[in-house]
Amino acid sequence: MRYKNNIINSDAEPNRTGVLLVNLGTPSAPTVKSVRKYLAEFLSDPRVVEIPRLVWMVILHAFVLRFRPRRSAKAYQTVWTDRGSPLMFHTQDQRDTLSKVIEQKYGQRILVDFAMRYGAPSIESKLQLLIDQGVTKLLVLPLYPQYASATTGATYDVIASDFSARRRLPHLRFMSGYHDHPAYIKCLSDSIKTHWEKFGKAEKLIMSYHGLPKYTHEKGDPYYSQCRQTTALLVEALGLTEDEYLMTFQSRLGKAEWIKPYTEQSLKSLANQGTRFVQLVCPGFPSDCLETIEEIGIENRDYFLEAGGSQYEYIPALNSEEDHISMLQALVEENIGGWV
Repeated sequence: MRYKNNIINSDAEPNRTGVLLVNLGTPSAPTVKSVRKYLAEFLSDPRVVEIPRLVWMVILHAFVLRFRPRRSAKAYQTVWTDRGSPLMFHTQDQRDTLSKVIEQKYGQRILVDFAMRYGAPSIESKLQLLIDQGVTKLLVLPLYPQYASATTGATYDVIASDFSARRRLPHLRFMSGYHDHPAYIKCLSDSIKTHWEKFGKAEKLIMSYHGLPKYTHEKGDPYYSQCRQTTALLVEALGLTEDEYLMTFQSRLGKAEWIKPYTEQSLKSLANQGTRFVQLVCPGFPSDCLETIEEIGIENRDYFLEAGGSQYEYIPALNSEEDHISMLQALVEENIGGWV
């Protein structure tokens, strides 16, 4: 086996602590070509699609990558901005703001950066960059509050693969989630309360999480349980009664059964039953992205209004709001204890 050169740059300050924020990823452009390349990497990960490999590769290349990129590219075009992909620039802003806060307190002893699990900037490239800058102790913080094998687990796979080819390894700490962290719950509940103060309180608050195939839950993935725990803690913090909220799941792919209830079906059902005003929040998305801006903000809004609803509001993700950055700082400081 050939190992990567792991010599620390002599010009770098040695024994630094590195913090690597990791998000899912995004195409580099809202084009069919870029989306196809991104989806090919994303959907080829056995953590993401757990059906027999050979069968899935045939389906992926013969059908999915022939048709889905064009549809997805149109969706990305509706959310793309002058700064590019929302997920990309929100994650950059989180890195930049957190880095400033950390630097003010710790100077250059702690370096903060970000990477994407799929697409660019890659985890491998940012690991090398941090090591080149003298990082010998590394905290990896995946931006997924609730653990899932397909997200947090897939992030760890890349770290392990990269480290297996390194001769010299930094100390490693890896956060597997923060779904019930008091600072996270407070940050979310304060965001919702602020929205209520400005726009009033809806008849129903819908907490929509990213979906997951039912078979992964049945195999023991803790994601569904952690979503329920986050929801219960938010309900308590907000003082909601049972008829004032609903937990749902969005973003299904394929024809297999996913964990329920589904967000779009729930919205149609609520409207048909006479609910006229709903507000949606996505507790599993720290950054606004295609799934929140287009799917929740536009597509699901149309479902609700067409079914008879009157008022529909999406409560934005935490993004780089001051409270969210303070929460991320708290997570970092808890997990680098003894290093700085």
